[in-house]
Order: sequence, then C-alpha cells, then structure tokens
Amino acid sequence: MTSSDALKRSEKSQNLKVFHLEDSPWYYVESDEGKICYKVCYESETEYLCNCADFARGYKNDNTFKCKHIMAVMNSITDSDFENVRYLERYRPKLDEKFIMKIDDKDFVLYAGLLDVAHQKNLSSVDVELIQAPSEENKFTAICKATVKTVDGKTFTDIGDANPANCNYKIVKHIIRLSATRAKARAFRDMDNIGMTALEELGDLSEVIGADDSKKAPQAPKNNVRKFQKQVVKPVLNSNKEDGQKAEAAPVNEPDANADQPEKAPAKSNKGNGNGKSKTLPLMSEAQKSALYNLSRRRGLSLEEIETRSKEKYGVSVEELSSENAGEFIRYLQQAS
Repeated sequence: MTSSDALKRSEKSQNLKVFHLEDSPWYYVESDEGKICYKVCYESETEYLCNCADFARGYKNDNTFKCKHIMAVMNSITDSDFENVRYLERYRPKLDEKFIMKIDDKDFVLYAGLLDVAHQKNLSSVDVELIQAPSEENKFTAICKATVKTVDGKTFTDIGDANPANCNYKIVKHIIRLSATRAKARAFRDMDNIGMTALEELGDLSEVIGADDSKKAPQAPKNNVRKFQKQVVKPVLNSNKEDGQKAEAAPVNEPDANADQPEKAPAKSNKGNGNGKSKTLPLMSEAQKSALYNLSRRRGLSLEEIETRSKEKYGVSVEELSSENAGEFIRYLQQAS
C-alpha cells in the first residue's frame, strides 16, 4: 500500500463510528452510509483483521495493508467505561482558548493558534512566495502568497500585504516578514475552518479600532488664579490748585478683569487654522481605510453598499469619514450579520 493510498484511507476513516466490545479485541465499525457494521479484530499494530472486501483484497498482496475500518479503530480513543459496548471517540482538532484574544468585544485568533490547529490536521508543507517587494513606487507595500498542504493532498492558498500604513511603526522594518505571516494566517484560517480574523492581520489597533466613544478627551484645567490688579499712575488735573502749579499725579486703577463689565460681543475663536474658523475633525487614516475595505470584502458587501450605509449613518461618503466615525463604522460592520 502506497503512502498516498494510506492517506486517503486515513482521511475516510475520520468520519466512521467505532464500537468496542468490552474486554475483547473485537470492534464494530459502521460503514460510510451507516447501514451496516464491519467486524474488526485489533490486537496490535501488526496483528489485525477486518471482514470487509477491501481488506481481503489488499492483505493478499501486502501483509501491512490496513483498510479504513482498521484505521478508524487505530485512530480512536476509548471513552469512559460502559457495561457491554463502548463508543470510541476519535480525536478532533480543536483551537485552544488560550490562542483567542478579545479586543473591543470582538474575538481574534493568534497566528500561533492557527499553526497549532494546522499541525493537528496533519500539516504537510508551507510555501511562501514574495509577489511584490516593497519600493518607493508602491508605497513600500510587500505582498506575499502562502500555500499550505495537508498530508491528504489538500491545498489552501491566500495572500497577505503589509506597508507602513497598515502595521505598527515598531515593525515597519520587517514589512516582508509581516506580509508572509499574514498570508500564512489567512491560508491556515481556510485550512482550519476558523472564521475569526487573525490578530496579525490587523494594523495598529489604536488606529483601526479607534478611540472609545464613551471616553472624552481630557480638558486642560481652567486657570482659577486671580491676578492682583496693577496700579498705573496717570496725570490728573486737580481743579483746586491755582493756575501755574503743577498737577498732582493720582493713582488710577485699571479695570479689574474679573469685575462686572458691560457685555461684549463674543470674540472669534482662534482654534484651528488661525483665521477664526472652527477646527475640523481629521479624516480617517489609511490603516482605517484598508481595514474598512478588507472587512467589507470578507462580509461580502460591495462598494456601493458600503457607500450607502456610510451616507445613511453619517451623511457622507466613505472617503469623507472622520477618524472617529471610521472607527465606529468598522465596529458596526464587525457586528453586522
């Protein structure tokens, strides 16, 4: 039996139910259709038999031949004791909860968790190809293509991109490696059948998710210290003095800034661009724009639908969203069904 045939039979054996007769080497294995059971005797890795036709044909030419029913027994783990018959539960690949991180009420999977599940599913090989090298012409964007294969011949392919605008500034020098990691993470997600976004696929979290709307920016403390009023000496003509005498200088106080004064028209604010206009909110960053379009693509939303939702919620197109509204819009799309 070739390794390719063994892999095919091992894959088919994963979905077969196995029953063990208590205190004996005999097992019953259901067929693919679940209509009949085949009887298997399994003593060890070298002593076994099955009453199916596949085993009878293969064992004649190869005494190491194992049919899928024998492999189902080998891959099974005995559950708790039952009185006469026990159902054997086979090992199922599972994502460990320690590889899941919650950010802004959204679950993200770590690359290490995707790799762990891939090995549980008999990962055979991982190949990464650099499709685009970062340069000044492409805004230093690296694009990699990852191809992963399982031992049963299944292949999964995806791409990943990275540039200074969609990654943390601390790893800008490692753009190509980040692009390769993102490509492998996306391929592993398809292979592992995991729908959560990998944490490594995100850019700078503080930019992509946005600040918490419930937290207001700290305001500068008001100056509540009252200054002493400054005395200014001004010449005042004393009418009681005779002509020809010098006028005495009497102290005159400047108006108190905190005293009641006649109401004046409000002064124009100098915040913003310095010409009296109010400060405008900053537009969304390139990282937020990239996250928004990537999320809409994974949600199956067209550009027209995204534009429509943006105008309904904020009254502007996607390109005109502020940084704060973009962060809120991303969370809205993450929670949308």
